[in-house]
Formats: sequence, C-alpha cells, structure tokens
Amino acid sequence: MSSILKNLSDNERQSQIPNAKDMRFGIVVSEWNDEVTEALKKGTMSTLVKHGALAENILISYVPGSFELTLGAQLQLETGHVDAVICLGCIIQGETRHFEFICQAVAQGITQLSLKFNKPVIFGVLTPDTLQQALERAGGKHGNKGDEAAATAIKMLALQQKIKN
Repeated sequence: MSSILKNLSDNERQSQIPNAKDMRFGIVVSEWNDEVTEALKKGTMSTLVKHGALAENILISYVPGSFELTLGAQLQLETGHVDAVICLGCIIQGETRHFEFICQAVAQGITQLSLKFNKPVIFGVLTPDTLQQALERAGGKHGNKGDEAAATAIKMLALQQKIKN
C-alpha cells in the first residue's frame, strides 16, 4: 500500500524475492493513460529482469483500457505459455460513477481469473484521484507500482511452487 510515508520501490524484503529465472510472465498493459501505464511497465520489466526473469519468458500484450485487462490476461493464460500475469492500468477518478464500476469490475475479474486458472494474476492498477497522483506512483516520489506488481508475481509463483512440492 502506498502512502506519503512509503515508496513503493523501497521493498525492505528485496533480498527475499526469489530468483525468477525459470518463471514465465505475462504483462497486460492498458493503453489508456499510457504515460502512466508505460512507466508502470518499465518498472515491472526492470524488477522482473533484476530478479532473473529472462526476456524471452515475458509476453507483453496491450489492451485499449483497464476494463479490457481481464480479457487480455485470460487470453494470455489460455495459451499456457505464462505462469503468472501482471495487469497494469490506471483508472483516474472523474466526475461520474464510471470510475467505481470500472475499478470494481477489474478487481473482481482479476481475482476470478486467478482462481479459475490457479495462477497468480496481479492487480497492478492505479486508482488515484488525479493524474499527478498516478505519476507519483509510476516512477515518481512514491516509487513505481510496477516494481511492487512484479515482486508480488515472483513471490506468489514461488509460494505456489513451494506448496506444490
């Protein structure tokens, strides 16, 4: 959880993130608010590679908006070529209730996919009040939520492997 007191990229448990060399990742990126989502993707990629993920084991797909993240993730999962999917989006609060509907649908959809496919599907979606708040969480003063999403994917895959073994 980000706040003024916490930088998302300062993970005090960085040394506890397992090696991702043998893990395969999907990243689904919303094109809406692309200034933010491209920065999230950069943070995600950086953290995955930093922890051993191979570039050839990372599949990146783009979807028009955050609402479409769930179908994009499902399409990646159906290929069988990914062990986890990281969904990256940015839904900025506006003047209407549209924000609430999209946020709720995406959160529920991501959860349902994770359970349906028994694979980690990570919620790397920012839900700020303003574009400035989004930028602060996509490589700004609050770090990069993409870093956190990548670390979460690695940790959840490692947990899944540990429990299976």
